[in-house]
Amino acid sequence: MRHLLDNPERDTSWLDPLVEAAAVALDDPGPLPIVKANGDAMRRAWDCCRSITAHHSRTFSFASRLLPIEKRRAIWALYAFCRTTDDIADHGQSDAAERLARWRAEAMADRPADDGLVQLAWADARRRYRIPASYATALTDTIAQDLVQTRYATFDDLARYCFGVASTVGLMTMHIVGFSGPEAIPCAIKLGVAMQLTNILRDVAEDLLLGRVYLPQDEMAEFGLSDDDIAHGEVDDRWRRFASFQIARAFRLYREGWQGLRYLDRSGRFAIAAAADLYAGILCDIERHDYDVFSRRAHVSQFTKLARLPGIWARVQFERGFAYRRRPQPEPTE
Repeated sequence: MRHLLDNPERDTSWLDPLVEAAAVALDDPGPLPIVKANGDAMRRAWDCCRSITAHHSRTFSFASRLLPIEKRRAIWALYAFCRTTDDIADHGQSDAAERLARWRAEAMADRPADDGLVQLAWADARRRYRIPASYATALTDTIAQDLVQTRYATFDDLARYCFGVASTVGLMTMHIVGFSGPEAIPCAIKLGVAMQLTNILRDVAEDLLLGRVYLPQDEMAEFGLSDDDIAHGEVDDRWRRFASFQIARAFRLYREGWQGLRYLDRSGRFAIAAAADLYAGILCDIERHDYDVFSRRAHVSQFTKLARLPGIWARVQFERGFAYRRRPQPEPTE
């Protein structure tokens, strides 16, 4: 463990199996749905998904505006599918597993019903962009895992979870925006894990209310932290150094994932870059507020998002790298 804490750059053992699993779907996307809805039904479906996206994710909604309209609608449908799946698991009803299985069957049906608006929009996106069914089912399977698993022993375990709930979203997004080939896969996976780690650090207090701690237990122990310390919510030296280590890992994955922009269709590069950049800004906000994720929810203001767009656009156009630089890090105590 010590070698990893001293050098997070070596933290790569989890990646290759996930890349291999993701690559299989390129050759066999599975059955695609048949959509025969009329124009009014499709417009209602897209509007429904747009509303869900705007309500639940300001960053996702903001970035989607940078895409052409057809791809934007597909992104709304993807987000609404993911959001609905996640909400079923998070609401904690005793029949959540049954409801999740029923939702998965509806969302992945060969012929969606016209009155299921999210299902209809999602089926249209899957068909139009040949989104592999295995990515969507991996997401639903991993979200179902939340019903029975609340702790992760190692980062490898957590990375597999992040792949299931976030990298799969990146891979499906990759199909919507367009990509050159399998070389894009590792970058999409890294961006997905980076963004989910950002979620995890931002939402520590919120997840704890649901009885969940999405932090590697062995690494917490290495920094002298326990679940009780997390529940207490004290920002002390142990937490600062632990959070700083996790943020360093996430930033490395953002930097490496950013390199995959060149494999995407040009019409989608700006949107994906904006989503990654603005999400990484949440980590900067955590650092600016002394790693306090217990009494406040880190965020990026609308003004900051707008102010960063010209720089993001320029970096995409001129193929420059990920731009965020970290603040001075907390010194370990003896």
